[in-house]
Amino acid sequence: MHLSVVLRTSGLLAVVFSLSLLPPLLVGFLYGERHLDIFLWPMLVSFVAGIFLWYPWRPLNTRISRKDGFLIVALFWVIMSLLGAWPLWLGVEMSFTEAIFEATSGITTTGATVITGLDQLPRSVLFYRQLLQWMGGMGLIVLGIAVLPMLGIGGMQLYRAEAPGPMKEEKMTPRLANTARALWLIYLSLTAACALAYWLAGMSPFDAVAHSLTTVATGGFSTHDASIGYFQSSAVELVAIVFMLLASFNFAVHFFAIHRRDPFYYWRDPEARTFMLLVLGMVLLVVLVLRLEGNYESTPSTLRDAAFQVVSVVTGTGYGTVDFTLWPNFVPVLLIFISFVGGCGGSTTGGMKVVRVLLLVKQGMREVKKLIHPNAMLPVRLGTQVVDQRVMNAVWGFFAAYTAVFVILMLAMMHTGLDQVSAFAAVATSMNNLGPGLGEVAYNFQSVSTAGKWISVVAMLMGRLEIFTILILLSPAFWRD
Repeated sequence: MHLSVVLRTSGLLAVVFSLSLLPPLLVGFLYGERHLDIFLWPMLVSFVAGIFLWYPWRPLNTRISRKDGFLIVALFWVIMSLLGAWPLWLGVEMSFTEAIFEATSGITTTGATVITGLDQLPRSVLFYRQLLQWMGGMGLIVLGIAVLPMLGIGGMQLYRAEAPGPMKEEKMTPRLANTARALWLIYLSLTAACALAYWLAGMSPFDAVAHSLTTVATGGFSTHDASIGYFQSSAVELVAIVFMLLASFNFAVHFFAIHRRDPFYYWRDPEARTFMLLVLGMVLLVVLVLRLEGNYESTPSTLRDAAFQVVSVVTGTGYGTVDFTLWPNFVPVLLIFISFVGGCGGSTTGGMKVVRVLLLVKQGMREVKKLIHPNAMLPVRLGTQVVDQRVMNAVWGFFAAYTAVFVILMLAMMHTGLDQVSAFAAVATSMNNLGPGLGEVAYNFQSVSTAGKWISVVAMLMGRLEIFTILILLSPAFWRD
């Protein structure tokens, strides 16, 4: 491990983060707001600290090792949460713990909040919350991958630690910098298209831009307490559904579909196809239950609400138009459970990812067939590709670690005083980077104790970094030379 590389790279990334405070500062200036020092001081400190960390080590050419990559990723997400909390702590009446919770929820695109009265907050603060999720959606790390190679610093190790999904060795283009630039170009294009669509659907320019940032990031923060339900518009909801789904596909699939000019590439990709079928199946099931229970008088209104809530939850966005916790039967719990699946690997969504769940199902089916035909050679296939056993081992290891961490954090959350349902929902919504939950955390985390909020912060970070990036730092072997 090279401490100089860690410090130098962290310094550069801190400088990049400081520059991200310019947009909310500009928004505040345009709307004539005072007290813009809530952004000026954090921006100045982050910039100076970043330069201080980078400058002494700038001549070194040491390459980033695998260990360095994991440490930089984990440290910087913690740094982002700490720095991101500062403007919220200064600009909103909240405690230090609540500010850390809100910032971490934003950076990890979770969307859980401790703030009420959003409609009364300054526009600059509202925009800042949205921007936190947009940055976290793709990750400042990926931005660093696109920029750092030009400064003589490699980035493959960062990509391996940050990129979601089990097949982290794959790259869309031969050079990682080109990969990162392609990802960001797609991300920016989706954001711009989403903002335009929201504006055409009837949102104000400010709301359109603000919600485009959190829709494409599948984050779920809104500028209104009533979330998307504030607009009471089927057109706005349709735009949200379309772009939540687009952001939930593997960005590599977007890249290849665009590069080859082949829209049917989405259907041929086994993970994307499974995700589309899952969403369709869940929408039909929820519609059926709601109609049988007599909650809605017409099928179109049932379909509208069911489609929005299913897409919002399975993508980990967490927008709301209705209170799904009041829906009958098993539907609220079903929605929380499908958040464990999440969207596709290589997207901005949370959860375990469709590709992992698909591989687990295929492995289970293979074991059943092996019981019938013990001597048969039955490889696991993803489409036409035979999945390497190392990948299957990694998937099973991830599932085991995910389950174990979930149980431990849930028990810890119950120890803070939450009932079983609320503790389950609090950890599920945090680890799956969802936002809304059940019980006491159905709307926000205000009533959760200080200890419970810190547990949620840990859960959000572990979920965003897919467990192993954090767990590996706890291993004594990691710190041995």
